[in-house]
Amino acid sequence: MEEPMRLSAFSEEAQSGIAPNPVAQAAWHGLMWLVVANTVGVMLAALLLFPNLNGALGEWTYGRWMMVHMNLELYGWTSMPLLGFLFKVYGVDRGPAALWCRPVLWVWSAALGAGALAWLSGHSSGKLFLDWQGYTRILFIGALLTLWLFLLLKSSLLSGSGLRSGKDRRVWWAKLVGLVVLLAVPLLLYFASSPAVYPPINPDTGGPTGASQLESSLIVVLILLTLPCGIARRLPGKRRAIGVAWWVLAAESTLCAAMGRANASHHQPLQYMSLGTLLLWLPLIPAYYSAFAWHDNTRRWRTALYGWWGALVVTGWVLFLPGVLDKFKFTDGLVGHTFVAMAGFTSTALILVVVQILGDGGWVFNRTRSFYAWHGSVIAYAALMTIAGWLEQSNPAFTMIPGTLRNLLYALRLLTGSFMLLASLDWFVGASRLLREPASLRIDPLQEKTA
Repeated sequence: MEEPMRLSAFSEEAQSGIAPNPVAQAAWHGLMWLVVANTVGVMLAALLLFPNLNGALGEWTYGRWMMVHMNLELYGWTSMPLLGFLFKVYGVDRGPAALWCRPVLWVWSAALGAGALAWLSGHSSGKLFLDWQGYTRILFIGALLTLWLFLLLKSSLLSGSGLRSGKDRRVWWAKLVGLVVLLAVPLLLYFASSPAVYPPINPDTGGPTGASQLESSLIVVLILLTLPCGIARRLPGKRRAIGVAWWVLAAESTLCAAMGRANASHHQPLQYMSLGTLLLWLPLIPAYYSAFAWHDNTRRWRTALYGWWGALVVTGWVLFLPGVLDKFKFTDGLVGHTFVAMAGFTSTALILVVVQILGDGGWVFNRTRSFYAWHGSVIAYAALMTIAGWLEQSNPAFTMIPGTLRNLLYALRLLTGSFMLLASLDWFVGASRLLREPASLRIDPLQEKTA
């Protein structure tokens, strides 16, 4: 078999004596929690199809497992790969500092494990994604602060070394500002999870406004624009594409601030027209990403990212329109849209980042069977929930009373969840192989056998 022409950073670091790669470790932890959360999700889908099974679970019924499922997806799967991103950006994935990445990851995973047991035991604040209460609240905040202190002490920020050029100084300041922002996360999370701050259900709102939706969407855009920085080299002659994206973000942020939130309804033209400005990002995001040099292994994931981003923006705007939101609010239709946002768009963005950093080691996510099983299942799930939501808006009892059509839709949803579980298991097994034999795996071993 022909030797690969280019060794990735993953291969070089693995062969340098520091193994396994901290980014691969972060991916392994994230995939571990993805498998656990997906297993719980399959069980929840089975409980919706066969409600009598709840009787066999004792106190650990649907309501408690749902919290475990959602929190492990957020704080496990969608968070831990970002730890690998931070390891890379702050340079702690190399040299002696890399040896400390594993304990930091296990502190985070231990806090998640304690949280899962607490939620199953009925200890929760009652707030969506802010279920941390009592000792688990302290443990998870401690995990966040452990990560922050590690990045501060083990990176080169305190020494200020390597600040010879103006570019070096700009990078240093950007990283310092990033740490300041990161420090606010555990403080805000501790504050917001307190039952005394605000009630789990806000009595002052009846639903989203264009301003609130635009604000949260622009935060996602900011994250998308930030992700290539530090993991992909900017190509020469592409400054215009980068500059246009940041100027559009600034203009939309100004519009969002000027709109306000008081006395706003999605029936007001300004609300849904302002949200429609997000359609500008359909061509802007691919143009922006084309300004960076990406590893060959990221090609299919970049294509998937553009597809899911387009689907998220278009369907999000259509579902917000007057006459549409009124029908789909609080139905399975919005569940399907949320699935597009998290399982489709967010997961794809995370995997793109990990594959870019791992380089040749990114074969873990590039097997055709798991790639199409995941994306095909998400598409099928969203379609099934859209159909269920449409039926539910005219018959609110549709999803609560078992019937032939309802059971068929829920059985197919269970099937799609099972395929997603199998895809995540495939990724997890591959990531486990990277940890066991990091120096020998530059490409998919299955490809070696068939080459």
